[in-house]
Amino acid sequence: MKRNRMLFFAVPLMIILICVVVYQYGYLGIRAKAAYIREEQDIKLKLLAKYGALIAEKPLIEKQISTLKASRKSDDSKLIEGQTPSLAAAALQETVKSIVVAKGGTISSERVSKPEELGKFKVITVSIDAVLPATTALSDILYSIETRTPNLIVKELDTRVRNPYAKGQKDLMVRMDISALAGVN
Repeated sequence: MKRNRMLFFAVPLMIILICVVVYQYGYLGIRAKAAYIREEQDIKLKLLAKYGALIAEKPLIEKQISTLKASRKSDDSKLIEGQTPSLAAAALQETVKSIVVAKGGTISSERVSKPEELGKFKVITVSIDAVLPATTALSDILYSIETRTPNLIVKELDTRVRNPYAKGQKDLMVRMDISALAGVN
């Protein structure tokens, strides 16, 4: 009888304990996994919405990029061309030389100064010694240099009249330091 009595209390108690264990590790575990899956799903939906918004903005971004490229191209046209500072200096020398010769002057010497750093750019400076037939030629040369694209700047100008007391035409001896910006590659 004692054994029946113990069995009578043990079996329901074991059933209750089994139900508690199944509830604790089965049902609550599945519920926690389901909540975790829902959270991941919500996060992925939000991420998908962000990606969708970015894809919708793609035409606007492409338009901005093309506008920036056009702006960059127009800004690059204001810089002296050359892969290296030496090539940029040579291009600057040729440009100034062609302007001076076109206005009737002759070049007596050309020198390239050391390039200076200016942020993302290099300042290329060329010194030119020239002989000009008249002051009008100097005026035309300065106008051509200052209004040219790529932008050229006359940093220093020294003029002297050759043979000031001689009769006839008086030539000008001109020394100019001309600078231009070059992009750093």
